[in-house]
Amino acid sequence: MKFLAARRRSPLVASALLVGALAVVGGGYAAIASVQPASAALAVGTETQIDKGQKLFLEGCSSCHGLQAQGTETGPTLIGVGAAAVSFQVSTGRMPLAAPGAQAPRKDNPYSEEDIAAMAAYVASLGPGPAIPTAEQLDYSNADMPYGGELFRINCSQCHQAAGQGGALTQGKYAPNLMEATPQVIYEAMLTGPQSMPVFSDATLPTKDKQAIIAYIRHLQEAPSQGGLSLGKFGPVTEGVFLATAIFAALIGAAVWIGIKSR
Repeated sequence: MKFLAARRRSPLVASALLVGALAVVGGGYAAIASVQPASAALAVGTETQIDKGQKLFLEGCSSCHGLQAQGTETGPTLIGVGAAAVSFQVSTGRMPLAAPGAQAPRKDNPYSEEDIAAMAAYVASLGPGPAIPTAEQLDYSNADMPYGGELFRINCSQCHQAAGQGGALTQGKYAPNLMEATPQVIYEAMLTGPQSMPVFSDATLPTKDKQAIIAYIRHLQEAPSQGGLSLGKFGPVTEGVFLATAIFAALIGAAVWIGIKSR
């Protein structure tokens, strides 16, 4: 027992253990370091794609966002916004912005898919941020659509209206109509929180919840109007105005007819 205790307390044994531990840690770090650059390059795109994206950025975006995307008085910094934000803003035509205003309107997109991917890769290379959703993330074929309706009414209907028709906000801003939004646009909007919209990260809304919301919005886009005229699906206000207008028109017509007959 005394012999074993002496061996445990031997400085040679402690030194050997320390050297071994350092060797294991150093080897592990070297292995991770050799893998990370390739993974990072894969996440943000190839060097050629990033160079192309930088040229497109300098031509169409730097006047507002700065030559290094650091932001200016007219445009926010893009460092850390991620590829998903670029994909959403550019693919929907909201960027480049034609003129300053309360909100960037949706318009025709002047860029090709390759150009958008290149700009997204360049911005992603500047700092970590939400990536463009994958095909697997956008697959809502097995999503729980009724549950998506519950999530939509809790998180989205206050601004986008219960039927996804959009609505007015404060100071000239508005929540856009969702009837033409694609699954990718919807997913990227939830990831990045454009303009007045809050960010719904994966910690707030997991991928399955996002897929359920997409399934519900697609249902709204494709569902027929069971009551006949949809009147924009804006709800009882437009329906009441339409009915009141029709009734008043009928009453005025009847009054005119009675007046003519009484003569």
